[in-house]
Amino acid sequence: MQVEQRTIDYIPENERHGSVRNLFAIWFSANAQITTIVTGALAIVLGLNLWWSMIAIILGNAIGGIFMAYHSAQGPKLGIPQMIQSRAQFGVMGATLPLILVIIMYLGFFSTSGVLGAQALTSAFHLPQNLSLIIVNAITCLLVIIGYDLIHRYERVVAVLFLLLFVYITIRLSSQPLATQPSQPHFAWGPFLLVLSIMASWQLTYAPYVADYSRYLPKHTSIRSTFWYTYLGSVIGSSWMMILGAWIAVVAPKQSDDMVAYIGLLAGHGLGLITYLLMMCGVLAINTLNVYGGFMSVVTTITAFHPWKPSARTRILGTIIFALAGTAISIWGQGNFLENYSKFLTLLLYFLTPWTAINLVDFYLLRHGDYQIEAIFDPNGQYGRVNWVAILAYVVSIVVQFPFMNTELYVGFLAHHMGGADIAWMVGLVVAAALYYFPMKSRLTSSSGAHLTA
Repeated sequence: MQVEQRTIDYIPENERHGSVRNLFAIWFSANAQITTIVTGALAIVLGLNLWWSMIAIILGNAIGGIFMAYHSAQGPKLGIPQMIQSRAQFGVMGATLPLILVIIMYLGFFSTSGVLGAQALTSAFHLPQNLSLIIVNAITCLLVIIGYDLIHRYERVVAVLFLLLFVYITIRLSSQPLATQPSQPHFAWGPFLLVLSIMASWQLTYAPYVADYSRYLPKHTSIRSTFWYTYLGSVIGSSWMMILGAWIAVVAPKQSDDMVAYIGLLAGHGLGLITYLLMMCGVLAINTLNVYGGFMSVVTTITAFHPWKPSARTRILGTIIFALAGTAISIWGQGNFLENYSKFLTLLLYFLTPWTAINLVDFYLLRHGDYQIEAIFDPNGQYGRVNWVAILAYVVSIVVQFPFMNTELYVGFLAHHMGGADIAWMVGLVVAAALYYFPMKSRLTSSSGAHLTA
């Protein structure tokens, strides 16, 4: 129960600890929760039948999970949080561009998941919704204040409880008859690719903070083991929960608007209270990660312009402020939850995939994990203040996605001609990787040649 002392600084080898197997539990627990189930219901809402929904869910998570798990493998090698490592690609100050977007992401996920956790607590004890929200977020804040080790221990315990709960819920759901589906009876590329994109985005949204929970592992931990324990935990947990969500939207389309209440009802008499409490614990499992990473992203942004070493006390205060801001957003935006959540997830994908491409290309293809940690904290170091190659690649790759986008706010002309199919994130991924790889390879080759000559 000792309060974590580290914030965004490097974890020295003598403080490294833990087992790589814990990564399965933490990412299974982060996904075995009500927000993931609600996300799965979007597949039916957007026009797929159950069987095509299942295929899109599994495929989307399997693809997105590859990128997410490769980010996780960076943690033991570098020993620093994920987003501060972006300074090696974007420059110490240039990294604030993706950081600001990531902070918005953390707040969005924290506030939306908090609403569902509050619904579960309200259903359990008939408390006012806003009071339940404050209680859930206060518990989240306490877990984050104590920090990394408690978060890992909590996730390991609830992983077992979630496994038991959702095996039971799956068995109960399998006995329910399917209602007449309002969705399309035949396959259509447009809705299928849109749903696949949303499911891939679910995994990609973990990319900016997945390495935060592997950075204390010993440096000799292999990339392969870190990848697979992270990948399997996240993809199995998310695919299972999302299929449950789509299944519920077909079995009980009217009740699925209040997914928390329906799952409590499905659990049966006498188990409703336990089910609601475990669903609340699921929200705690993911929201601790959102607040923990959100604080570190804020500090990473601030220290780019005003260098200082944040203390444990700073982390406590910053955590409280971040949680208060997220709670205010939750109270303000509870209406039209499912609709707003769908828009939020889709928009995130367009901004996160270019960052993912740049970061992974730099780590695995260009520098091969070889970084100067001290320079990441130094605006005058080898990574500089701003890397315009990364900035240009990032901005251009976002712009070129517009013709392929399909959202309620905007539909690109190419997406329209493709029957509503949304492949914008795939385009952004390829363009960002190419625009970053070739100029940076030339720069690094020239720099290496000059160094050898000198």
